[in-house]
Amino acid sequence: MPVILRVAVPSPLRRLFDYLPAKNDAAEHYQPGMRVQISFGRRQLVGIIVEIADNSDFPLSKLKTISQLLDAEPIIAADVLDLLKWASAYYHHALGEVIANGLPAALRQGKSVQPGGLQRWQLTEKGHTGKTEDLKRAPKQAAVFQLLSQHPAGMEAEELNGHFENWRDAMRALIKRDWVEVETGPCLGIDSTAGSLPRKNLNAQQQHAVDTIKNSMHEFSCFLLDGVTGSGKTEVYLEAIDQAIEQGKQALVLVPEISLTPQTLARFRGRFRVPVAVLHSGLSDGARLCAWYAASCGEAPIIIGTRSAVFTPMAEPGIIIIDEEHDSSFKQQDGFRYHARDLAVRRAQQANIPIVLGSATPSLESLENAHQQRYQHVTLTERAAGAPLPPIGLIDCRKQPIQSGMSKTLLDTMREHLGRGEQVLIFLNRRGYAPTLMCHACGWTAQCSRCDAQMIVHRQPARLRCHSCDREQAVPKTCPECGDEELRPIGQGTERIEDSLRELFPDLGIIRVDRDSTRKRGAMDAMLEAVHSGEAQILLGTQMLAKGHDFPKVTLVGVLSADQGLFSIDYRASERMAQLIVQVAGRAGRAEHPGKVLVQTWHPEHPLLQTLVSRGYESFAEEALAERKEAALPPFARLALLRAEAPDSEAPLNFLSETVQQAPQLEGISLLGPVPAPMERRAGRYRAHLLVQAEDRQQLRHLLNHWLPRIEQLKNARKVRWSLDVDPVDML
Repeated sequence: MPVILRVAVPSPLRRLFDYLPAKNDAAEHYQPGMRVQISFGRRQLVGIIVEIADNSDFPLSKLKTISQLLDAEPIIAADVLDLLKWASAYYHHALGEVIANGLPAALRQGKSVQPGGLQRWQLTEKGHTGKTEDLKRAPKQAAVFQLLSQHPAGMEAEELNGHFENWRDAMRALIKRDWVEVETGPCLGIDSTAGSLPRKNLNAQQQHAVDTIKNSMHEFSCFLLDGVTGSGKTEVYLEAIDQAIEQGKQALVLVPEISLTPQTLARFRGRFRVPVAVLHSGLSDGARLCAWYAASCGEAPIIIGTRSAVFTPMAEPGIIIIDEEHDSSFKQQDGFRYHARDLAVRRAQQANIPIVLGSATPSLESLENAHQQRYQHVTLTERAAGAPLPPIGLIDCRKQPIQSGMSKTLLDTMREHLGRGEQVLIFLNRRGYAPTLMCHACGWTAQCSRCDAQMIVHRQPARLRCHSCDREQAVPKTCPECGDEELRPIGQGTERIEDSLRELFPDLGIIRVDRDSTRKRGAMDAMLEAVHSGEAQILLGTQMLAKGHDFPKVTLVGVLSADQGLFSIDYRASERMAQLIVQVAGRAGRAEHPGKVLVQTWHPEHPLLQTLVSRGYESFAEEALAERKEAALPPFARLALLRAEAPDSEAPLNFLSETVQQAPQLEGISLLGPVPAPMERRAGRYRAHLLVQAEDRQQLRHLLNHWLPRIEQLKNARKVRWSLDVDPVDML
């Protein structure tokens, strides 16, 4: 009886491919989860064995043989392979690409599973006697030497990357001087300060949350840990993880963004004297493979990572934690469009372990799951340190003068708090200098030539940038339409607000935290240090400041505009607006000094805004859920978004119109569109959308299972770039 290997290939084709074992290999050597090198068309690719069968739909004479079996044991455990297959089916994405998404780059390239260890650079005996003055003509060497002098145990590549853009040439020069030596050690070590942080005393609500989670450590249960900002959710995580480690189990912790990883890592390493694996896109291939391997063989009891870490193999899974579960960063927005939070719930269910979804502003989907008792709703209504939650006040911008985007009320209150030696945080979720450059003479505005979007004015350096496609150009000196020289930046971005604050408060330290100011390695850490040391009295920034940071000296938060999310065509915009306001408000008054939050708006009477300010996020969520239910929107319906794009405007609409004709007629399914996307032209391509609305998940899956094969056969499918997004988060 023949042995047929069904292999997942990293390609957009939604099928497995049949191969025969290599001629000299015994059939029993092959198992699902192993990598094989295969001939695929004219290329040599690395595929994954998914199934082993005894028959094929094709004659055996036409099947190719495996070029090489790459593994002695499966590198993808059965539980992870099941999760990947489930994800492929749920999101209707090619299994080969789904599996590739779950593997480190080194394994996708066919390299050995066994990592070679991590290099560590440290000073030699001669280096310890060296002096920075001896390196005056080599400033980079001096900087690297000084940094190593502050770390007697040495530093790894990822740590050095956090301080320098290019350090390897300088390091090689120091090695030639015999000032530095490099050693290769195990993938994961234990820092000398690991386990040095004492346990904090829990309040009654925290203890109740911990006890509730611990009672379900040996079974699947999903907990929505709904705790106000500063309520000590992390301490609850730590206690639950401690229980898992005591039982010889592992914990997987997902955070929404790389910027939150260092502080989370420091907190966990300070609490536990165990190896901690870290996985995110900023790591080198070697470091990522090391962490992946340590997790898979059980060497790392704790794994911390961003969304793709949800696929990390664990030898002994014990608990999964999703911090800031509401954050849209958990949704992959291109390629394989999965939601890490939802896959984590599925993984916990398959592994029969508990999962904790933590947030101060839970997503409406999670709240509805709690209402339906699918999740256990655990609340923390008090701040851990006993500090009261700051009141939120609205500033009606229509009734007072505005100076550089800031109202008189806000500026007066800032002076009051700063005069007491306290810190102030100003929040504006718009980077750049100004959102528009306009000609005062004829009304011309700078538009992106590749997108239906305005070019954003930047001053550092002086450029016009499109935030949709990243196109850049010089700022024109005269109007391209009328030749007039009076070109004015209209509106405010964080750069412009920073300039205004420096004029208004020339003697105070001011830092701006946004994607532009934190591009350089180590910039974010340096800024946070300036805040904690008191060197900076005014913090200005985008949503990067709203997540997870603890600023004990901040007593006033000013939100410069709450109106961006009130009238958007995206039905999720008001939810995101409320979450951002509550999250950034939570940075105020976390220590002994009471906090205050002021929100500027031109629409203070808006009902959702009024509800949020007067009755809090919980009441806001109740009203928003009622609106969603009436409109048959998630979580009371299921959506899928079929996107198409092409160099001309007609092709996407023609293709989507053709797909509508191919759609099965099913009760409970509505097809809305096709229509041009809200931003029709982006990066030189025209885009169109077709929204599928279903009453429940099974209806949607049934439709897509029958519809997608028909779509793939359409001739127009080759004339466009199209994709399917199940449970879309971004509707624009």
